[in-house]
Amino acid sequence: MAAPKKGRSASAQSRPGRSLAFILIAIAALTGGMFLSGHPTPRLGIDLAGGTSITLTAKNEPGQPNAINQTNMNTAVDIMNRRVNGLGVSEAEVQTQGSDNIIVNIPKGTNSKEARDQVGTTAKLYFRPVLATEVSGSAASASPSPSASSSSSSKATDKATEKATSSSSASPTSSATSQGRAVTDALKAGSTPSASSSASSSASPSASSSASPSANASASAAATKLQAQYTALDCTDKAQRAKAGEGAKASDPTVACGKNSSGQWQKYVLGPAEVRGTDIKSASAVFDTQSAAGWKVTMEFTSGGSKKFADITGKLAKNQSPQNQFAIVLDGDVVSDPFVQQALTGGSAEISGSFDQTEAQSLANMLKYGSLPLDFKESSVTTVTAALGGEQLHAGLIAGAIGLGLVVIYLVVYYRGLSIIAIPSLLVSGALTYVIMALLGPTIGFALNLPAVCGAIVAIGITADSFIVFFERIRDEIREGRSLRPAVERAWPRARRTILVSDFVSFLAAAVLFIVTVGKVQGFAFTLGLTTVLDVVVVFFFTKPLMTLLARRKFYASGSKWSGLDPKALGAKPPLRRTRRPSAPVDPKEA
Repeated sequence: MAAPKKGRSASAQSRPGRSLAFILIAIAALTGGMFLSGHPTPRLGIDLAGGTSITLTAKNEPGQPNAINQTNMNTAVDIMNRRVNGLGVSEAEVQTQGSDNIIVNIPKGTNSKEARDQVGTTAKLYFRPVLATEVSGSAASASPSPSASSSSSSKATDKATEKATSSSSASPTSSATSQGRAVTDALKAGSTPSASSSASSSASPSASSSASPSANASASAAATKLQAQYTALDCTDKAQRAKAGEGAKASDPTVACGKNSSGQWQKYVLGPAEVRGTDIKSASAVFDTQSAAGWKVTMEFTSGGSKKFADITGKLAKNQSPQNQFAIVLDGDVVSDPFVQQALTGGSAEISGSFDQTEAQSLANMLKYGSLPLDFKESSVTTVTAALGGEQLHAGLIAGAIGLGLVVIYLVVYYRGLSIIAIPSLLVSGALTYVIMALLGPTIGFALNLPAVCGAIVAIGITADSFIVFFERIRDEIREGRSLRPAVERAWPRARRTILVSDFVSFLAAAVLFIVTVGKVQGFAFTLGLTTVLDVVVVFFFTKPLMTLLARRKFYASGSKWSGLDPKALGAKPPLRRTRRPSAPVDPKEA
């Protein structure tokens, strides 16, 4: 077989089937992944699916002029995400807009009033003593097992003291009856129960006889109700978790849920709040380089908070597990339940254990957010019905269909047989766009909104423009007198350069638009950028190889008038041929 001519790629001409097979396999794989993910359609945004969009504006409180910053706003977004997830909303969007606004988009099917109440209030952080705890849904009794009592691997210590040892050696001998008594004592005394106070209250009949009968009856009824809530609570149920401790005041005992270090749901009976989030001056995640204990969270308390924390840790240190633990409760959820072994009086403390960096930073942010002087006010609330969203989507799809139809008609009328290449290329581009957008929904939370649909419609013109550039370069080569196969290979490098430059400009514009804008306009920019990248993929791996294959067919190679490549219709020059110069006549005498 003859070697290919210099400057021409043999693989580009003889192996276009590989590129076609690659892109078709990629489409099949992505389609299979789409169906396996359980999301065969793109996720719709709030303006198409219907729902509620809430704009919250942060404001400083007196004396704290610099509280609104990027770190605090990001922490607020995390807290609001936890709140809407607690309502059972799995597709809510919470994002910052500008320097002081937060946009909360909640899809249909959610109580909008409840959602507004949840996201529009300042986070509530409390330190509550643990009265009883166990793994939710287990067959264990109300008395916690050693593993349940030491479910949190975190430990609370004073910075000035040695690190606390594990509490797994503590003997959890309290029974369900003693825990019920501890809850009753807490209700009677209105403070944290200690082991001694619990024992004395049960041993001294005079103490109980001196109390008011009505007060005893009220405390007993409250304890019975709390015990009933605790027994019935199933923290593995999302609906029950969301309502656990609902309506409880800071001064009231309550029930709550949280995850332990094993990832299991734990349920708690908690005493009245002893320390509030506003008592924390600062909190940060640090890596312990001295003892190689890993990541830990350090806390600094205000002057008033230091006294409160010293009081609560002093009481808890006298108790046995789990009543030597305090729960850090954020918006009704237990985010950590460290134990203490001594009173912490230095005004600072640390929570250490088997944290990784992400866990330590998350807990530090939650503690710090409880003391942030940030409040939010509703700037706007927009409700979009599903019917209106459906009408908008329907109108957008009609507009896209009209635009695609006009492009197809133009390609058929003007390029004739070349439309057999252009139309499948458009279909491949559309299939890739659809499948990738469907996959991006569950992976990165991408939601298709109306501006994103507009971006996809604009992309039809960008994709068609790439085909036109390539086809016109081929026609230019034919006008120069070349046959089809050499014309395709000579036209491709010039067309490729033009297509890449054009798509780069479009992608750059989309990237800048995505970075400098917020909200729904980002959907337009994202879709435009995505389809621009896919345009390059389709042209390189589908359009060019398909053109190479069809150039070998007689219908195109012969320049049929229906092929769109008729040399006569294009005004082609006669083929360039070399002519020999006539040789000088030979003199007969010399011959």
